[in-house]
Amino acid sequence: MKLFSSVNDVTDINQLVADALALKQNPYAHQHLGKNRTLGLIFLNPSLRTRLSTQKAAMNLGMNVMVMNMDKEGWALELNDGVVMNGTTVEHIREAAGVMGQYVDILGVRSFPGLKDRELDYSEEIFNKFVKYCGIPVVSLESATRHPLQSLADLVTITELKTRPWPKVVLTWAPHVKPLPQAVPNSFAEWMCKAEVDFVIAHPPGYELCTDFTQGATITHNQQEALLDADFIYVKNWSAYEPYGKVTGGYEDWMLTNASLTETNNAKVMHCLPVRRDLELSAEILDGPSSVVVHEAGNRVWAAQAVLKKMLESLT
Repeated sequence: MKLFSSVNDVTDINQLVADALALKQNPYAHQHLGKNRTLGLIFLNPSLRTRLSTQKAAMNLGMNVMVMNMDKEGWALELNDGVVMNGTTVEHIREAAGVMGQYVDILGVRSFPGLKDRELDYSEEIFNKFVKYCGIPVVSLESATRHPLQSLADLVTITELKTRPWPKVVLTWAPHVKPLPQAVPNSFAEWMCKAEVDFVIAHPPGYELCTDFTQGATITHNQQEALLDADFIYVKNWSAYEPYGKVTGGYEDWMLTNASLTETNNAKVMHCLPVRRDLELSAEILDGPSSVVVHEAGNRVWAAQAVLKKMLESLT
């Protein structure tokens, strides 16, 4: 594997999930693969789970890890070609990414969308230019439109905890105080549409996701109807795709409480974290037996390790 940016880079998602669960049982079995290899993690935006879990995954595989917070520690990057760099940018991404490719064997990149220009964000300009110019395998640590390591960990969690062969999985919109990217719901939808699940998306009117990510999903504006007989409920806020990056008022009643779960199949409640308590998701759920958010976050290690293992095998 030379690139991990979406589910489309995976030839067999069931096998990748199985690999992650096998690594969870035996984390150090493949340390020979990472010996004398280095993972570089480049963050243009904040991170907790992605940074720590990917570092841990690399260490389990015997790799060295180098981390750089480009937004705080690096030079301001120029992305455009054919410009005279007499402004605020100091280094061109051609040289920056090229140099990184000289120092590490695998590169992870995290960059959020601006939520102002949909065409620019959905072009994945920053991530794609790192891929183009670094010359080594690249893993997405979240991009403008997707978060594949999170989605793989989510599928690992569902596979591990399901109680019937074809579980019902519901992605439900949740309230928030500011516009959030569509990357996590886009990615989760894209993976669930290829997984062995019955997948439903519930959101208020005006919060439709790009249809490129939701082919095969059942979509409804009725949250309670969607939750009926659900095995897993994935809670996440996102801003509108059209008009892009916008939010509308209201819909506070979309926050899940224990009462919301009464007609589910003892549903497990998931969230990618961080979560705003009693805004996105009630504290009574987060602190109760239905929540698997910490378990889910733990599986971020094994998802990342399965991907890094595939990439290391491609280097041998």
